[in-house]
Amino acid sequence: MSKSLIALGLCGLAGLAQAAVVVKAVPYEIDGVAFEGRLIYDDSVSTARPGLLMVPDWLGVGENAEQQAVLVAGDRYVVFMADMYGKAIRPTNAEEAGAAAGAVRADRALMRKRAQAAVEVFKAQGDEVALDAGRLGAIGFCFGGGSVLELARSGAPLRGFVSFHGNLDTPNPADAQNIRAPVLVLHGADDPSVPPAQVGAFMAEMKAAQVDWQLISYGGAVHSFTNPQANNPERNQYHPRVAARAYRAMNDLFDEVFATD
Repeated sequence: MSKSLIALGLCGLAGLAQAAVVVKAVPYEIDGVAFEGRLIYDDSVSTARPGLLMVPDWLGVGENAEQQAVLVAGDRYVVFMADMYGKAIRPTNAEEAGAAAGAVRADRALMRKRAQAAVEVFKAQGDEVALDAGRLGAIGFCFGGGSVLELARSGAPLRGFVSFHGNLDTPNPADAQNIRAPVLVLHGADDPSVPPAQVGAFMAEMKAAQVDWQLISYGGAVHSFTNPQANNPERNQYHPRVAARAYRAMNDLFDEVFATD
């Protein structure tokens, strides 16, 4: 499989060095269906780094998600982007994305299974890149944030879970008792897609299960605040200052949970 090099200015992530990062397609199968994720890493770093499973927004695997993964990876993480739809499904607009994401959200067992499969594929990449498979976390954006929370509720043995402007609802709130690591939710206080009632239900769920959790609510931010392409005021809009704060919060959590035992 050929490798592509993407060099991007890391404007949104303070403290990460500018670098060319490898983005490699990784094919895999789930129940005989073809999937294709992305492995993202700085190949100038030879020491083993912790890994982050990344579940992209409802558009799934694509150029925008790859650029976001490059920004996250920098020289401190190996990132594996999960394919939640299958290689044959690559949405190109909101209608297609809504249909694809809706089908997965309607079947939380399927959502969990696909996220769990991506974790196993990620662990197997140790022969390709210097990956510390004992220090893995998961992050997700919008639809992906909700997927990562379902992965946490499934009891996945990762070190931490971070949702960026993700959906917080679940049909199985009692499953929060399965969560085995800290959860960080980075939420736009004015997000119409995740209303106060949903936030309140999530908080009650976490408290009932006695989860190690945090929810940071950013004033003035709506949905998709980390996405530079989002430009729908009051609904989905990029907020660079809030994005930078959210990425710092993510790094702070992983600095803590990935600290040497």
